[in-house]
Amino acid sequence: MKKLFLILAFVLASAMGAVAQQVVLLHTNDTHSHIDADKGVGGVLQRKAMIDSIRRAEKNVILIDAGDIVQGSLYFKLFGGKVEYPLMDMLGYDVQILGNHEFDNGLNQLARFYKRGGAAKLAANYDFTGTALEGVFDPYVIRKAGKKKIGIFGLGLDPDGMISADNCRGMKFRDIIATADSTAALLRRKGCDMVVAVTHLGYTNDSRKPLVTDPELAARTRGIDIIIGGHSHEQVSPATAADRPNVVSNADGKPVLIAQTGRYGERLGYIRIDLSGASPAVREAALLPVAGVSPARFDRKIQSFLAPYTHIVDSINRRVIAVSAVDMPNTKQYATSVLFSNFTADAAAAYATWQLDSLAAPGLPRRVDLAVMNSGGIRLPMRKGAVTEGQVLSTYPFTNHLVITRVSGEKLDSILRQAAFWGNQGVSSQAEITLAPDGRETAGILIDGRPIDPKRDYYVATLDYLALGGDYMEAFAGSEVVWRDPLEWCAPMMRLIVDMGHASAPIDPDPRPRFRPAAPTPSEP
Repeated sequence: MKKLFLILAFVLASAMGAVAQQVVLLHTNDTHSHIDADKGVGGVLQRKAMIDSIRRAEKNVILIDAGDIVQGSLYFKLFGGKVEYPLMDMLGYDVQILGNHEFDNGLNQLARFYKRGGAAKLAANYDFTGTALEGVFDPYVIRKAGKKKIGIFGLGLDPDGMISADNCRGMKFRDIIATADSTAALLRRKGCDMVVAVTHLGYTNDSRKPLVTDPELAARTRGIDIIIGGHSHEQVSPATAADRPNVVSNADGKPVLIAQTGRYGERLGYIRIDLSGASPAVREAALLPVAGVSPARFDRKIQSFLAPYTHIVDSINRRVIAVSAVDMPNTKQYATSVLFSNFTADAAAAYATWQLDSLAAPGLPRRVDLAVMNSGGIRLPMRKGAVTEGQVLSTYPFTNHLVITRVSGEKLDSILRQAAFWGNQGVSSQAEITLAPDGRETAGILIDGRPIDPKRDYYVATLDYLALGGDYMEAFAGSEVVWRDPLEWCAPMMRLIVDMGHASAPIDPDPRPRFRPAAPTPSEP
């Protein structure tokens, strides 16, 4: 009996030891202020219930967010972070990194929310010395699972062309690859059995800039086992490669697992790793749908916290101001429909022309030549039917202002070529752009039916963010701004849509594409 007892004790201890050396990584990215569930999917209350359930079942759980927790709904538009940042603590996040939208209101306001306890705040390649965020971020953190050490570090994207310079002034950016290599090596020297890079770089790169993506990071570095990413709003499942490889060989030929959950908190990433062997082994992995949770399991503290904010948001979201005659979709990467891009750009051109006509300023024309707007500034779809005030505010959430720029014909040609390369950018009806067979280069550009004259000046309406070269529209940088609207862009859009509602005129955009494919070459008989 004594011998049997010893055997059972040994087996039990071994099993407990094996469990102690397993860790579950739960992760999210690009939740973008989507606090409430949308048609039963997502929402912080459902996510909290799922996280709590997993934590009760697992011994070692690390909850990670890969950035962009803000910007994208009325919660941030109205309250500027007072909802999202406290919720991160209520959900019990262990690790957070910065996305580009965390910078939208500048470093000083960001410091107000990040100078708090809660999650480890990581940024290995951002140096905040001399700014309001000095001392707030660490390059890495080390967690334990039993006797095993897990090193986690954070990497942010290159701010140039994505974050307004004023919003990150004083922050120094360090090379992503060099920082990743040196930080991973340091964590290995500190005895870490597994190294996790939490990134806001994106899985794919659609710009002409040589940006570092998660697959490139994996391939060019050593010492990283897992990359938990964000920014590109893609579902990269650690469970199945699908059309996106989830494992990339690093510079030493060793596998690196990559995962990303998509956007809006619609999925919770789940990765179970066994650390008992010579190298980490993934035992289970999935992107869990955040759906189907009974309201009986909702966290009452969070419900109480949200109640006053939700009351205001719901009242604005219920206020119908117009009707859309058509569906205008918006994809996961903000490649908006032609209709929505046309509607936004045509509205910008009409509004800017009205302003010029009212100004009647010497030396300025009475109309703009065209408008160029970015699809990334259109954040939500507009479905056929009722359009609410809250929907418009959330669709155009940024604090951008419309400007009128004076550019040379040569510069305008570069701007429209860049817009064509990006695809689905908003260009007003004055422009007709013929695409080359590859669909990204231009074969011809007409403004009001005529080729661009490289020697004349053109007046282009756009957002101040783009005029400074934002959204990788570098061709705009250095443009002369001749007028700037004191109102945020959402204000004239709101006025236009409200006026259409009062006139019982449905929103029915011009469907003609401004970027047109090249005519096919006739085949020889």
